[in-house]
Amino acid sequence: MKKLKIITVGRIKEDFFLSAEKEYLKRLKGFCDPEVIEVKDFPPEKRDEECEGIIEKLKGFVILTAIEGKLVTSEDFSRIIDKAYLGADTVSVVIGGSTGVNDKVRAAADETVSFGRVTYPHRLMRVIVAEQIYRAFTIKQGLPYHK
Repeated sequence: MKKLKIITVGRIKEDFFLSAEKEYLKRLKGFCDPEVIEVKDFPPEKRDEECEGIIEKLKGFVILTAIEGKLVTSEDFSRIIDKAYLGADTVSVVIGGSTGVNDKVRAAADETVSFGRVTYPHRLMRVIVAEQIYRAFTIKQGLPYHK
């Protein structure tokens, strides 16, 4: 089965975000083997240490989410996910910390995407990413979730 790693900085503390993320991870199990990997967050002056934690967890095709990335629609993102699994059995989706990521993480990414030019709270971004990955799979399968 395809493996999916959502690599993220820090933990979710709020039950409502955790519940939403768990719901999408549960739905994803019909398409892949999803896993959330939480990397320790560091203060801004130690961002490189934080990024080393991200790099250590990367596997397969790497998709970085970043506000300055390529602005994508849900259909675009579905095509990126589909392309990623053509050449790898694992896809790693990275959500950087509050200060973003360094050039080393950017260089490790096969694709860098943006879900908009606005800033989202980090914990909400985890839910958005999980939902968009689920949506990407349903688009590929022609399921009615994406209308």
